[in-house]
Amino acid sequence: MDILAKIKGIKYKPLLCRKLEILDLKDLRKGMSSFSSFILKIDKENQVAMSWWVSAKRTRSYPYARVYDTLGFSGKKITVIPVFKDEGLEGDRDFLQWDTISLMSLLGIYVIIAYYNTAEKSKRYKQKITNQRFDIDYIKTQLENILSYQSDALHWNLAHIDKIGQIGKKALESYAGISKKLKIEMHSRQTAEKRINELLKGKNNFMELSRMLAKKAQGRERLIIQPKENLSGEKAIITIKNYLGGYYFFTVDEAKIKDDKLFLVEGKHSKDGTLPSIEDIKDGLLKMILFTNLEDVKFKDKKYNSISALKLTIGSKFDESNMTKSQKEIIELLKEEASTNNFKVLFK
Repeated sequence: MDILAKIKGIKYKPLLCRKLEILDLKDLRKGMSSFSSFILKIDKENQVAMSWWVSAKRTRSYPYARVYDTLGFSGKKITVIPVFKDEGLEGDRDFLQWDTISLMSLLGIYVIIAYYNTAEKSKRYKQKITNQRFDIDYIKTQLENILSYQSDALHWNLAHIDKIGQIGKKALESYAGISKKLKIEMHSRQTAEKRINELLKGKNNFMELSRMLAKKAQGRERLIIQPKENLSGEKAIITIKNYLGGYYFFTVDEAKIKDDKLFLVEGKHSKDGTLPSIEDIKDGLLKMILFTNLEDVKFKDKKYNSISALKLTIGSKFDESNMTKSQKEIIELLKEEASTNNFKVLFK
């Protein structure tokens, strides 16, 4: 299924956000090594809610859950994402995609595209690095820029993308230094330079390159139906148009039509007979924020009323009586969040 929809604005009240630690600016380095999300007190007048991504890829370390935890904050919300992350020849290398920036823009999150400048040798692999840390001075400079920036997150993110080539070059030089210092071979610099050179041509090329790659990945994901997901509809892709005419591409785990209703289901699975983790649930909730704000939803030129659902599928030996007090509290809050924001929670 290929679904089209529009988003004019986001209205959503999150209830599962954890209580965030409050840190002073001088403790930013500590915050970004100890907490996935936190409130940063810049000075007496200014506070921001911050999160950071371990990798540019959304499937690693639950970055959506990190971002979700900042959504209850009423001020500016900022997330730090590496332009790319290279773990060395025996590790992975992930590049930032336009769709990530798009989603953050839709949610009103200011993005700081950053780079790692320190790391340690892996103890398990000869050609891999670990414990990578961002250039904190660079991030502090960008925080100052955001505080003085008067426009919204979407316009900041679009302007920030213009600097993607410069940031990519800094990342390449940092990894060259890390490689030399730790005597670890990184992935092909030539291949990375090709990607960076594309980004240097400007945000239009960046957006087009990333969109092309995202659409390919989206198409591949649609073809993969995992038995563990325990879903009854079919995979779908959804193209969302915002008020500025920008297009965003996402996948839907399960889509099905009944009468004039189109059900959009995000599935989260646990195979060990207990609830999916709170991080998995929050990851799914970020999709609910999008899906509950869709307008003019169409499939094959026919308009439908869309109904969003988060489906939690659980191993066959699930016993509700074995749920902990904490898990029961999570379920109650999840049901309340669903009711408040007009989506369904399904258990199977």
